[in-house]
Amino acid sequence: MDQLAAKAFIDALWDAEVIPELTRYIRIPNKSPSFDPDWEAHGYMEAATQQFAAWAEGKIAGIEGASLEVVRLPGRTPVIFIDIPGAGGEAGADDPVLLYGHLDKQPEMSGWSEGLGPWEPMLKDGKLYGRGGADDGYAIFGALSAILALKAQGVAHARCAVLIEACEESGSYDLPFYVDHLAARLGSPSLVVCLDSGCANYDQLWLTTSLRGMTGGSLEVQVLTEGVHSGDASGVVPSSFRILRTLLSRLEDETTGEIKPSELHDQIPPGRIAEAKAAAAALGDQVYTKFPFVPGMHPVEDDPTELILNRTWRPALAITGFEGAPAIQDAGNVLRPATAVKVSMRLPPTSDAEAAGERLKALFEADPPYGAKVTFNVEQAGQGWNAPALAPWLRASIDRASQAAFGREAAMMGEGGSIPFMGMLGEKFPAAQFVITGVLGPHSNAHGPNEFLHIGMGKAVTLAVAQVLADHLVRAD
Repeated sequence: MDQLAAKAFIDALWDAEVIPELTRYIRIPNKSPSFDPDWEAHGYMEAATQQFAAWAEGKIAGIEGASLEVVRLPGRTPVIFIDIPGAGGEAGADDPVLLYGHLDKQPEMSGWSEGLGPWEPMLKDGKLYGRGGADDGYAIFGALSAILALKAQGVAHARCAVLIEACEESGSYDLPFYVDHLAARLGSPSLVVCLDSGCANYDQLWLTTSLRGMTGGSLEVQVLTEGVHSGDASGVVPSSFRILRTLLSRLEDETTGEIKPSELHDQIPPGRIAEAKAAAAALGDQVYTKFPFVPGMHPVEDDPTELILNRTWRPALAITGFEGAPAIQDAGNVLRPATAVKVSMRLPPTSDAEAAGERLKALFEADPPYGAKVTFNVEQAGQGWNAPALAPWLRASIDRASQAAFGREAAMMGEGGSIPFMGMLGEKFPAAQFVITGVLGPHSNAHGPNEFLHIGMGKAVTLAVAQVLADHLVRAD
């Protein structure tokens, strides 16, 4: 592949078409089904799907044998499936590559800066602000731009199957049905490229080597059938909030944040510790300065390596929702009847997420203090993933790709979030190699306010994917 020519092609295509298309897409509030149960009636998911499909159909129209289908199973979110024949003869046809992304979005979230908003795109300083551009709307454009860059040069590649789902932010619960439905057309990919991950900086290509699992649910403590005067009841009726704190302390050391039950931990492989040390050496304090700390605040550790391991291989608790209390300005002198929180538990990549959820339920509900009514409803479980060892050809390819795109070798690190699709694919295609990468870097703030797509990073990742696709076909040589 002529890297300079490919870069020029990708830059031009992104400037002329991709950025305008993503700008349109950001305006569509196609929230994932967990956040919009009436997604089908609202029609936003359909609008985003049709927009992406229309652009992609136009780009593959001149490729002989290429096809695109919006696949729909009853009662499930749609999937865009694009099949582009290989240019490498039988080897290319029988040795496919699967490229993955999603188009559903997280909800709005509060706290956007003045002039910015989740559904109002803003192009500023090389960044496209708005919900979904980086997570993960750019994926279909990046995948097809990479393939088209190879086509423009006549560079051979294997058959490419592009799969774009609309349920990832809800845990990809629809996706297994589509993978089974499309099994014959997917074949047995020897390489999986996922564009729904992050990067620790915008200066090199980052490969995600592991993903934490996740479990969680709603924890409620009820002490009364109705609220009563706090002056009358306090000191007699235990506070539901105090009992809730006690229950959470069974799980987490509130002083250090360490998760107490040993069965929720897993041993960290030595190779992943070595990767964390190398990443820490490259990043230094960027490991934590990317977060918007308030003045005077500091991270839980000073050692960047330990922070990386905390974020990628150790379990951690977050309370993401709270119910049962009025707003402060509406809070009277009432001892409330109940308190409930949303528990979000990140797990080591190799943990059994289903078993962890059951462990939390048993931990919280056993022997409730004062005989309070304690209920924990497990709402989600996403299996983590630990990548297979990189084949020598792929290790060399990603470094070549990173040098082409950034002038610097690639780096590897685990991610703290979950991509449920990866664990499922790892089981279905145990012999496949994985390139898990993305554009969500410092301050890009996926799921939060002021989310943005770093356009330069998007272009560079696209160029890197093109290089890997070219190398994949000729790896035997």
